[in-house]
Amino acid sequence: MEHSTLPAPLLAGTCLAFTPVPGQRHRADGWTPDTQANFIRALEAMGSVGRATKAVGMGRRSAYRLRDRPGAASFAAAWDRAISMGRTYQFSIAMDRAINGVTIVRVLKGGAVDVSGGPDMDIVRSALREDATPLKATKDTV
Repeated sequence: MEHSTLPAPLLAGTCLAFTPVPGQRHRADGWTPDTQANFIRALEAMGSVGRATKAVGMGRRSAYRLRDRPGAASFAAAWDRAISMGRTYQFSIAMDRAINGVTIVRVLKGGAVDVSGGPDMDIVRSALREDATPLKATKDTV
């Protein structure tokens, strides 16, 4: 397979643009430039290597092997940017659900309907606990 020095067309012009990792042998079900670009996009959306590899039909271990190949520096940099963006995005979704809540509709026996919802304070406390730990340590030492 020829090695292209051009960015993956799917991500060209974005902060996730990268030069695809050269293939050692051509395989239709392997890490083609399009599969690599789709993986980076999935990583940006999901913030999880396992879920992103599953989304593109590849294995987690093969993704890490691809990242470690010679000529993968551009791909690895895009991976790092994408996972950071994905984790930030997933955190914002969790906080939105925590603060604004999720409506739950239950159909009870006899056809009665129960609608409940509201903020999920457990998620808020969990997020704040992680951020507040360094502050608490600083407060105790002052």
